[in-house]
Order: sequence, then C-alpha cells, then structure tokens
Amino acid sequence: MTHDPHQFYDNPLIARYAGAAMSERWGPRRKFRTWRRLWLALAEAEHELGLLSADGATPRITPEHLAELRAHLDDIDFDRAAHHEKVLRHDVMAHVHTLGEVAPGCKEIIHLGATSCYVTDNADLILMRESLDELCGGLANLIDALARFAETWRAEPTLGFTHFQPAQLTTVGKRATLWCYDFVLDLKELERRRDEMPFRGAKGTTGTQASFLALFGGNHDKVRHLDELVATKMGFDTRFPVTGQTYSRKIDTQALDALSGVAQSAHKWGSDLRLLAHRQEIDEPFEEKQIGSSAMAYKRNPMRAERLCSLSRFLMGLPAMAAQTHATQWFERTLDDSAARRLYIPQAFLTADACLRIGLNVARGLVVNAPVIARGVREYLPYMATENLIMAAVAAGADRQDAHEVIRVHSHAVTKRIKDGEGVSTELFDRLKAEPAFAGVNFDAATDARLFVGRSPEQVTEFVEMEVEPIRLRYSARLGQRAELKV
Repeated sequence: MTHDPHQFYDNPLIARYAGAAMSERWGPRRKFRTWRRLWLALAEAEHELGLLSADGATPRITPEHLAELRAHLDDIDFDRAAHHEKVLRHDVMAHVHTLGEVAPGCKEIIHLGATSCYVTDNADLILMRESLDELCGGLANLIDALARFAETWRAEPTLGFTHFQPAQLTTVGKRATLWCYDFVLDLKELERRRDEMPFRGAKGTTGTQASFLALFGGNHDKVRHLDELVATKMGFDTRFPVTGQTYSRKIDTQALDALSGVAQSAHKWGSDLRLLAHRQEIDEPFEEKQIGSSAMAYKRNPMRAERLCSLSRFLMGLPAMAAQTHATQWFERTLDDSAARRLYIPQAFLTADACLRIGLNVARGLVVNAPVIARGVREYLPYMATENLIMAAVAAGADRQDAHEVIRVHSHAVTKRIKDGEGVSTELFDRLKAEPAFAGVNFDAATDARLFVGRSPEQVTEFVEMEVEPIRLRYSARLGQRAELKV
C-alpha cells in the first residue's frame, strides 16, 4: 500500500516552521548515526587502553573490530530496527542487534560495558550542544539585523510609551536597541550553555562504573581514563563528575530555560510590532500577492509577528515539563522521563529555530512609515514642549509662574476641546503665541522634535559599538544567514 503523506498528523514544526538543518539534527537518522559513533568511540577507547579477553593475554577488541564498525556507521536498516524493537520492546537493544547483523564480527564487543544511557544521554547532549551552537548563529544574525535597523533610524523621533500611554519622545532606532539588547542577553546565556555543556561519558549502569572496573580487572586509572578518552573522541572537554544511570536532568532544565529566554524576547518584540502595526507606524514585510484576510481583502495583518508570539508562547511553556521531570527522578533514574523528553527537547530546539527564522525575516524587512510617526509626534509635541516653552519665555523676560499658569489654563482648555471632538493639540501653540508672556519665544526652535529625544541617537551608536560589534566580530563567518520562510 502506498503511504499517503497527507493522511496522518505531521508536526507543524517540521512541515511549516523550523529549518532543514535543525529538523535533520533531531531526526532518527542523525540520532542513530550518533549512537553508532558513540559505540565506535567506546570500542576505540577500550582498545587503546588495552582491554584484554578472559585469558588475560588476547586483546578483547582488535583493529579488525574497529574497521568493521567504521564501515557501518551510516547504513542503518530502520525497518529491521523497528522489527527488533517490536519484539524486544527496547530501542537501544534493537539497534545493537541491527548493527550486529551487518557487522557480525563485532557482535560481542558492541556496547561492551555500557548501559543504554551511554548512547541515549550522550547523544542528547551532543545534539543539544550542536543545536545551541546553531541557535547562537541565528541569534547573531538577528542581533545584526536589528542593530542595522537601529542605526538607520537612530535619530528618527517617535512617540514613546509608558503604560501604553504617550510619554516622552524617543527614536525609532533607540526603541530597536531595546529589542536588540534582549537578544544580546539571550545570546550570552545560550553561549554559556553551549560552552559549559558536559558529556555524560562512560559511567556504567548506575553511574558507579562497576562494569568497566570489572572489564579492566579493577584498574581504576584505566576506568577514569576511559571516561575521559570517550569524551575527547566525541569532542567534549567537560564531563559530568558524577551521574546516576542518567545525567542530571537539571541540564535539560537549564538548556530549556535559556531557550525560553529567547522566546520571551521574541514575544515581547512581536507584541511591540503588533501594536506598532495597529498604529500604522511600522509594518512587518508584506509580499506583493500576500493575503491578509480571506474575507477582508484590505487587511494587512501582522501575521509574522503573531506567529512569532504564538510559537514563543509554546516554547515558554516547555521548561515547566523539564522542571517536573528533573524534580521527579527517583534515586539513580526512573524511566518516566523518557517519553516526555522525546517530545519537549527536540520541540524546544525546533521552536527556537523557527522563532529566530521568523525574527530574522521580519527584522530585515521592517517598513518604517515615517510620515505616520511624525504625525503622532506632532499630535503630542505641544504638551511635551511646554517645559521648554516656559524656559524660553523666562529667557525672553517673562515671569516663570505667569508663563506656567498660562500654559496650565490653555492646555486644559485644548484637551477638553479634543475630548469633545472639536479641537486638535496644535491649537495650544496658537493660543500661546497670542499670549504676551510668550511674545519673545521662537516657537519653531523650541518645538523641534529632535530636542526632545535626549541622547537616543548617541545611545544607539554607543550600544552598537559596545554590544553588537563584538558579536559581529565573533560570528563574522556566520552572518548573512538566509531569512526566507516556508509559509
């Protein structure tokens, strides 16, 4: 029967959102290839440390064994492995048997002294470290894109908001640095988790290394060296000092907490973009034939920012499961961690990858509607300029308290007219210009919006120099990542 790919549920993270590289990394082929490389590394280390057969004289593992293992690192028969697992109800032993069938000379030395977690846990750590590194590159690209946006609009005055109520002016670029800095903090945390990721190593069934101690005839030095050698072969400098059967699931919680940090930043940014789209100040990319609504043809919805928020919300929910898993591990291990980890660890990385892909696509295509922004500034500037107007009036010879009272009376009157639907804020300037206290004031000079943004342009420049340039230097070979979306 031909399999219909549209008949059964397909994870949207793979089909719609995440990139090919991250999807491949958490797929079965990469997973089981990694298992075979771990078995090879263990056999190589045992051989190099002179592991002997029961006679005490013959090498237990020979160069021929190793050559045969190396020849079968990638030729995985998934149907055969599925058959074995259905019978054995054990995924690791299913793949031990599957490898043993194509490398029959190695049957006796595959997985020698190891427990299942030797391959499952170590493989997870390898994949998590690789994934963290890929996400670091994605974050660096997003940071670079937002910084470029901030530099372009460093001096463009815009209405600032506190409590989503009009506040003092800032600039479009300065606001972008706030988004960017959140991601800078995330990058530091992801780099830390990547660089400090330890390797479980060869710790044995309950973490005591008893099986390896028996293999090496009680030689503690060789067992210690075995653990170190396997880690080195798999590219790790740091190992867990102690484990039970599994490595501490605290590592999973720390990794997912770091990914949740990315989601928090992405959600905050996405929410801001949605609010700005409502105000028509900044738009996300919108393609020529893109449809905003199946019914309302005029709609230009911020669907990318909404998707970013939606996926971020999903990702922020995953660390709670990792925390519960760690909290409920009994003694040296319990298997109720397995099924849940198969879901939330890959999905956390796939979702983080999707968020960064969407974010990069949006950041590189943001559209600033400067006339709309300027209109909003003009609408509220008369109120914000009143303190400067008082100072200018005093400098021209007016009494400070008289000027203050004039502004108080007229500003309240204008506000009432606006609320009654009869006036606009710029009437305040017209009223003040007619007052003797402000006769000597140059209103154009005192109400230039650029006077009300403080050090925003300079802060953008300083932020990029201090925070972004080191990241650009560190990731120079990885900048320029493509930003296309699947859908």
